[in-house]
Amino acid sequence: MAWIIGALEGAVVVGGVSVVGAGLYSLGIPKDSIVTYDTSLKADKFLVMAHGTASEAAKARDIILATDPAEVDLHSQLRGTQAA
Repeated sequence: MAWIIGALEGAVVVGGVSVVGAGLYSLGIPKDSIVTYDTSLKADKFLVMAHGTASEAAKARDIILATDPAEVDLHSQLRGTQAA
């Protein structure tokens, strides 16, 4: 949890994205994905993130896919992470 707070504290708000969007940007999430996630959050949708090894991220993705989500993205090699 501390890494999220640190990311938010160090985030620079660019292009009118929310604080959450700025935090995601500081983690290395691509800007086009951030806009999508920010829009979804503003529409009262959920954003679920998983962090771990490549195999853990793949397992989390499979579990999430079983719930019929609107969208699933896998971002790997993010700043300071292995996969998300």
